[in-house]
Amino acid sequence: MTKGTLSGKHALVTGGLGSIGTAFVAGLAAAGARVTVLDRPDLAPPKGHGWLGVDLNDLGSVEAKVSAAGPFDILINNAALIINKPFQDFTLEEYDTQLRVNASATFALTRACVPAMKAKGWGRVINMTSLTLNGQWDGFVPYVASKGAMLGLTKGLARELGQHGITVNAIAPGAVVSEAEDRVFGDRLSDYNSFILKNQSVKTRILAEDVANLAVFLASDAARMISGQNIGIDGGW
Repeated sequence: MTKGTLSGKHALVTGGLGSIGTAFVAGLAAAGARVTVLDRPDLAPPKGHGWLGVDLNDLGSVEAKVSAAGPFDILINNAALIINKPFQDFTLEEYDTQLRVNASATFALTRACVPAMKAKGWGRVINMTSLTLNGQWDGFVPYVASKGAMLGLTKGLARELGQHGITVNAIAPGAVVSEAEDRVFGDRLSDYNSFILKNQSVKTRILAEDVANLAVFLASDAARMISGQNIGIDGGW
């Protein structure tokens, strides 16, 4: 996007210290936005941007801290907990934690940001769903369930908030080169990479910057008539 496209806008990026989050922050800043990063409180704050160290398991604290740090014009709900193992090996607590961090926190964060967006008559909420909703992935049941909830939130919020000049969309990334896939797949990474390239029609890996470019577009006025959509960026499955 053109430099200055988002000038005067304040963006909040959750999970902003990971590979995709870092790309979101860089892309929004390059487009002129002021950016605040939200991530785990035990991590080192980023340089050159606002910072909120928040535990997304504590939904009440999340809402209060974000409300106090605003107002925000753009919210990117990117933070996610992802674990890969057979579904019967997950405890109920692990399942609940993934739903809370990945989806319930999105509800709380949006509640915190929307009043100021309504007051301005302009806002952008961008949620992260996932290619895993296509049902072709083993070992991600709680994660996939949480992303299904994110899709439902996107559709419901888009309907309610559109009348206030607020668009709500979801991005469904495919397999993005990131520290997360290194962590999740470890010594299986080579086989995983082969699986991805076999299934993608575009035979090169997706970069975090590719996803960020889409997010910056959705945050801009050029995307003002796009809302309630789940947009895939997956290399063509």
